[in-house]
Amino acid sequence: MPPIVSTARQDVAQTEMAAPKGIIFDWDNTLVDSWVCIHEAINRTLAHMGHPVWNMADMKDRVALSLRDSFPRLFGDRWEEAREVFYAAFAAIHLDYLKPLPGVIDMLKTLVAGGVRLSVVSNKNGSFLREEVACLNWGGFFDRLVGATDAAEDKPAAAPVTLACAAMGCGEDDPVWFVGDAAVDMECALNTCCVPVLLRADQPRPGEFDRYPFRWHLKNCVSLTDLVRELGVPISAN
Repeated sequence: MPPIVSTARQDVAQTEMAAPKGIIFDWDNTLVDSWVCIHEAINRTLAHMGHPVWNMADMKDRVALSLRDSFPRLFGDRWEEAREVFYAAFAAIHLDYLKPLPGVIDMLKTLVAGGVRLSVVSNKNGSFLREEVACLNWGGFFDRLVGATDAAEDKPAAAPVTLACAAMGCGEDDPVWFVGDAAVDMECALNTCCVPVLLRADQPRPGEFDRYPFRWHLKNCVSLTDLVRELGVPISAN
């Protein structure tokens, strides 16, 4: 079965009102609370590299792309040194900070019980992503976990979504949602014919999604499962 991604962007209007056959989730700050951990690791890296550290607002504005896409821009010829510092800092703390966002476990259980296929596409390093999923014992929820460097290119490119859709058995005519908390997630959805769904409590900032608009803004996990139910998937109440 061909993946949902095609070389030309298809119109998603015909699928955006359909219940999803598959849902691809972002990981950090969509399913788990990662801001404090990422903030600490990036500031250790910035300090080591002689850069000013970031406050939390700076970090939220600047952290979206994968490390292999963002660090060369930030650190130039020393980006590989910075990568090693960041990975060492992150590896030392990330499981201690690992915390599911409210309602996520019940949402995942409900979606799977209702027959929706699930995957993750994240710009977190794939090894860290799989370690965190294993720590939470969530591996049974997902058909595929695609992290940074697992595909030829990282989000918002199409390559990781192609892997996820193939694992979920979703073809180009099947409705697939891409659910995330940031503009890069909406960009990835629009690049790959997925329905872009913003999942976060915070309201969009002015202009934040002008280039890559979302179809739905859902403020919590209950809202997401309710919407899927309303669109026609026979989700059980368990």
